[in-house]
Amino acid sequence: MSTEFDLGRLLAERGAERYELHGKYLNHQLPRMLHTIGFDKVYERGEGAYFWDADGNDYLDMLAGFGVMGLGRHHPVVRKALHDVLDAQLADLTRFDCQPLPGLLAEKLLAHSPHLDRVFFGNSGTEAVETALKFARYATGRPRVLYCDHAFHGLTTGSLSVNGESGFRDGFAPLLPDTAVPLGDLDALARELKKGDVAALVVEPIQGKGVHEAPPGYLRSAQELLRRHKALLIADEVQTGLGRTGDFHAYQHEDGVEPDLVCVAKALSGGYVPVGATLGKDWIFKKVYSSMDRVLVHSASFGSNAQAMAAGLAVLSVMENEQIVANARATGELLKSRLAALVDKYELLADVRGRGLMIGIEFGKPRSLKLRGRWTMLQAARKGLFAQMVVVPLLQRHRILTQVSGDHLEVIKLIPPLVVGEKEVDRFVDAFTDVMDDAHSGSGLMWDFGRTLVKQAVANR
Repeated sequence: MSTEFDLGRLLAERGAERYELHGKYLNHQLPRMLHTIGFDKVYERGEGAYFWDADGNDYLDMLAGFGVMGLGRHHPVVRKALHDVLDAQLADLTRFDCQPLPGLLAEKLLAHSPHLDRVFFGNSGTEAVETALKFARYATGRPRVLYCDHAFHGLTTGSLSVNGESGFRDGFAPLLPDTAVPLGDLDALARELKKGDVAALVVEPIQGKGVHEAPPGYLRSAQELLRRHKALLIADEVQTGLGRTGDFHAYQHEDGVEPDLVCVAKALSGGYVPVGATLGKDWIFKKVYSSMDRVLVHSASFGSNAQAMAAGLAVLSVMENEQIVANARATGELLKSRLAALVDKYELLADVRGRGLMIGIEFGKPRSLKLRGRWTMLQAARKGLFAQMVVVPLLQRHRILTQVSGDHLEVIKLIPPLVVGEKEVDRFVDAFTDVMDDAHSGSGLMWDFGRTLVKQAVANR
């Protein structure tokens, strides 16, 4: 028997054990949850906006790996770049030289944010946020960062301190002494700034949890308040950046907004190599790295590695050459308008909102007595169960993967690969219409599944 490592043989021999291995050695609740809701599929292959199972059935991906797969899976340009960088056998991560790829990627990124000057490369979105928090504190000499209710900025300790969802924070105290303000509430922001200890406000231009957009004019007005009090604006574009909302960054939808620090990650990876980037103004970087003694005061062991930099350069090249941002804007407008037209048709459908290919579908209390009783039953057991009732038949009956937008939310979030087009819009809208027709019938398999979810929710209390 050969002693060489053979990945193909290993997967052929043990790939069928995937759920058992995960349950035994990793997060045991994940396979349990997937089995419960019927998401325990076995996907064999992925390409573009689709997966395939062993029987050759295709599945439309409207989740994009939580936004990581901006170009879809296995884009040929990104694949070639990774093959090329591996074959080049670069002297990577010596730690005491300056390789060309990080500088080239930083140059490309900054071209899309011309008011910013420098980049720090880490390995994830939460690292990008951690960097921004540290840089803001050091540059201003102040301890406190403001964040918005219901925000999501990551799950490491610093970014968790500016996470607006209590479910993620519970049990991990003590956290940093940061403070939540309501998204869009300028008076609340002003009150906190008057205390004189605020380093920055970190904000998602469109919140991932629930898909809530900052009100028109809020970012610009917040920026003016922050500057008046010598505090910084941090834009978390980890999910909204790189074309997701129909512009390169979501903050660019509002004229005059120029954040001091911008965090990106997810789609920059091409779906292959983890990467995060914190873009910032020259004076901030020069204050943090103020002398040669401080040259490594903030660093990352795998930051700026050649594979990640090559993937990022390939992603930006594809975005330019294949007009990815324009496609996200046009396809997003089509999808949103098609879905918004259904609001008057279905009483369980309350709202459709978002920008580009980041769309939230919100469900709400129906008017009719029959449906209202069923809705109340679900809400009494656990808020968010109806949205889960929609997500499951979309996968089981129509082979479309979606997600509920957050715990205890009756919102489905659509963040498909930015390469989807009219064909995928048609497939999703047809499937969603079928599921809504079923839900409004007030009976059938969908509501039977709802009762199963209720029992499960009650059992977990």
